[in-house]
Amino acid sequence: MKRFGFADKAVGYLNEAGIEVKLFEGVEPDPSVETVMKGAAFMREFEPDLIISMGGGSPIDAAKAMWVFYEYPETTFEEIITPFSFPELRQKAKFIAIPSTSGTATEVTAFSVITDYSTGVKYPLADFNITPDIAIVDPDLAQTMPKTLTAHTGMDALTHAIEAYVSTLNSPFTDPLALKAIYMVFDYLPDSYNGDKNAREQMHYAQCLAGQAFSNALLGIVHSMAHKTGAAFSTGHIPHGCANAIYLPYVIKYNAKCAEGRYADIARSVGIEGSDSECVEKLCEKINEYNIKLNIPITLKDFGINEAEFKEKVSKIAELAVGDACTGSNPRPITPAEMEKLLTCTYYGTEVDF
Repeated sequence: MKRFGFADKAVGYLNEAGIEVKLFEGVEPDPSVETVMKGAAFMREFEPDLIISMGGGSPIDAAKAMWVFYEYPETTFEEIITPFSFPELRQKAKFIAIPSTSGTATEVTAFSVITDYSTGVKYPLADFNITPDIAIVDPDLAQTMPKTLTAHTGMDALTHAIEAYVSTLNSPFTDPLALKAIYMVFDYLPDSYNGDKNAREQMHYAQCLAGQAFSNALLGIVHSMAHKTGAAFSTGHIPHGCANAIYLPYVIKYNAKCAEGRYADIARSVGIEGSDSECVEKLCEKINEYNIKLNIPITLKDFGINEAEFKEKVSKIAELAVGDACTGSNPRPITPAEMEKLLTCTYYGTEVDF
């Protein structure tokens, strides 16, 4: 944001309006509890009336969590892990989000994902208190995304929309947003990946529609799995959107026993034809084709996760994933034993037949 001049432009506008500004920077990908606490201390020193977060999902998510500890210094991180348990915000500041990536849609959602690196666990924080007051969705900021980030964030947006559409909390208000987002991602993501400016702009809007859908309908176990595997392996961090892209076809096959008709609706909305079961099969094939086009691996093994380490950790990861905040709205219930089987399918690329 600094290198491309976006930060200076925003600071210039604020200074012009007579507003005093301080910059907090250096938020890492998948922000840590430590960074959040450091930022909150920085805020308490400056005492802002307005928090403006600009950048990808990580700085916006981090700023949302910092906001809580700025207003409530006595609160602990453990106290806000329980979904919808936050203290009442806006006692000291309001919040503006300006996204630069086209995937997380954190600028319009009630969520923030923070990682505790001491345990290797990602915590999805959830509370309508942390939905930004204003979102500025400016496609110019997304034009500078590198190809890999474009691919991962685009598949994250697709996962948001698909999970929202089949969620147990779907509604007539979320369905149109989800279906339009899915249609737009399938239409524009390959060209956006290859640098087409118009496609990049349309993807920036599509991810925001997907965010509005899932902030109201919630998500499912693709996200539960991504949250609990992202920082779990010593062979390297699995970027969130990449993890979602790998898991999505396997989860669709698992969930189809309870949501086949909903997945068939999605398939038909993007021009796939056939019976419900054929539509589900072809939808999974289409997602895998996109993964190949976007240089995303099809399995965890292809990603490079060590087999011995996977086998050693999968049971604990499965348990944590079932306990994740996103599992409750998944269309098909899942046990830790079933989750372990599902994760094993995603490692080896084997068929989901249970």
